[in-house]
Amino acid sequence: MAQQRRVQLSTQRPTSTVCVLGTELSLDVCGSAPKDAVTFHVQGTPGVKVYVVHDTQSVKLPSSVSRWPLAAGAEVLLSMDALSKDVGDEKVRISYFGEAGGVPVGRTMLYLTCVEISLDADTTRGGTVSRTLLDKATWTWGPDGHGAILLVNCDRDDPTAKMLDNSDAAIHSYDDLKDMSQMVLRTRGPRTIFTGHRLILHVDYSDADKVGVFYGGNSVALEEYKHVLGGSKLAYTIKPSRHQEESIFYVEGLTFPDVGFSGLVAFHVTLLESPEKGLLETPIFTDTVVFRVAPWIMTPNTAAPLEVFVCSVDNNEDFVAAVGAVAEKAKCPLTVCPPLENRQDRWIQDEVEFGYVQAPHKTFPVVFDSPRDRGLKDFPVKSILGPDFGYVARQAPEGSSSLDSFGNLEVSPPVTVQGKEYPLGRILIGSSFPRLGGRRMAKAVKDFLTAQKVQAPVELFSDWLAVGHVDEFLSFIPAPDRKGFRLLLASPSACYQLLKEKQEEGFGEAAMFHGLQGVPRTTITEILADEGLRKFNSYVQSCINWNRDILKRSLGLAEPDILDIPQLFRGDTAHGAEAFFPDMVNMLVLGRHLGIPKPFGPQVGGQCCLEERVRALLEPLGLTCTFIDDYFSYHVFSGEVHCGTNVRRKPFTFKWWHMVP
Repeated sequence: MAQQRRVQLSTQRPTSTVCVLGTELSLDVCGSAPKDAVTFHVQGTPGVKVYVVHDTQSVKLPSSVSRWPLAAGAEVLLSMDALSKDVGDEKVRISYFGEAGGVPVGRTMLYLTCVEISLDADTTRGGTVSRTLLDKATWTWGPDGHGAILLVNCDRDDPTAKMLDNSDAAIHSYDDLKDMSQMVLRTRGPRTIFTGHRLILHVDYSDADKVGVFYGGNSVALEEYKHVLGGSKLAYTIKPSRHQEESIFYVEGLTFPDVGFSGLVAFHVTLLESPEKGLLETPIFTDTVVFRVAPWIMTPNTAAPLEVFVCSVDNNEDFVAAVGAVAEKAKCPLTVCPPLENRQDRWIQDEVEFGYVQAPHKTFPVVFDSPRDRGLKDFPVKSILGPDFGYVARQAPEGSSSLDSFGNLEVSPPVTVQGKEYPLGRILIGSSFPRLGGRRMAKAVKDFLTAQKVQAPVELFSDWLAVGHVDEFLSFIPAPDRKGFRLLLASPSACYQLLKEKQEEGFGEAAMFHGLQGVPRTTITEILADEGLRKFNSYVQSCINWNRDILKRSLGLAEPDILDIPQLFRGDTAHGAEAFFPDMVNMLVLGRHLGIPKPFGPQVGGQCCLEERVRALLEPLGLTCTFIDDYFSYHVFSGEVHCGTNVRRKPFTFKWWHMVP
């Protein structure tokens, strides 16, 4: 339905007004009628479409009815299809008649000027701004959805700058402009009409701290771009140029969707009319366009790797070299974070999570900085944030726990659950059962992840672990069949089954930790005879089974989608569980190349039986297993290969706005 505006008329003097292309004017024929008038006649110049609404029926003029009764509810509607060449070049006259008819008892004259005012953005999501018949004031999801998209301008295109691009009210480079979304104001019609009217671009008060808008006028010079909207600036007066029909504004996001912010932001352009001097201006037309701020999106293990990160710390040269060898096989660049930047903090998986943001016109990676803030706390800002590489962080004012580290933040590959599609997968975070003293992920982090909408989080039970991270008991690997992946779960029962099998084959004296200096060897028979260890692993298995059931329900998995990786844990229920030998699910996944913690399992026929079993499970899927010795460099410090590495991966080919959350 066209935007409609009521216009008051007068028999004392002519009225002049603007009709905006695509809108209707409703004339108050009854309110301006002389007291003895009973009928009226309407006549308009050729550029005006006139309709009379009478007894709820709309009749287009000219009509066979020449005079219309002044009944309650009588209304005259006007619209115009062509722009005016001059101010007031079209007109409508209403004549009023009394009971006797004959000479009119009064007349009103309305002079009309048709202009075009349109605020547009890339509502069709094609990468360019164009006029559209779509409803610009709404935003819809799905492949047939519409609505413009805005990126949080959280990178740093000027390497000499100290802050994120969106943290000040200035444009530092043309690259900065490319991160922003265009919003185009079109104004056509006689330019003199805008001297008697004011055109205002404005944003709702509740949205003003979420966006920044820049305008350079007719200039392309960077220094001419001024911050015109956002923050304390709620409105900006536009002076349409005599020679230019389009004004291009550049819009940046300042914050991601979060609690209290759905991600939707509305901009309006309003035409104000000054009826007479000394009177306040009144709005006569508004156009609105709605943007959604693009969410931060995680990438799963199964996505193609683009860059591997590892820390160089004291005595981990062999580990760094081994990770580099796997990265080389996968044809993936390796970035080594030096000691000066990591300050002996080796747990790069815990410090950051790599994701990305995407709009039709631009995609760039964004690193999410965890609240843990240990030795690596400056690394994301100092070494990762840069041109077309964004940064976002959330703090834990209540104090952070181990569960706020991002080894406790994973995402599944795309899944379908009971007909509901999750084309970007589902985020997995570890938590505790509701109990006194149980650890949970910081509310600010969890709220942020939930508010992104596109990777609906699933909460798992990880507080049974001493460290408490989901990557200690699960991982995803690519597969050529079924859903395109397998879920790997650490499995004490699979480990006991394997060890029992080897004992029955006569290898009961084969010992763990062969070749590790200073580490007591434990035979298969001793492990199987240790009742305390068995009971504790039975408890661990029940915790993993609980998560297995959640994962099957939440990700729509069946048993053939899950592989059980032999693993034992040690510890107690008070302090939590740790891996008894290097935790093989805590692996580095680079395409079909896997960097797996070397378990140092019992040697059977010159082969580690744990490695042999894992190869038998994974290699038929077309995967290459490389076992990396992390025992003294990571395992003894309660972490493994995945904990000590991180991977930036290729964004999904699927566009997030095509999904329906």
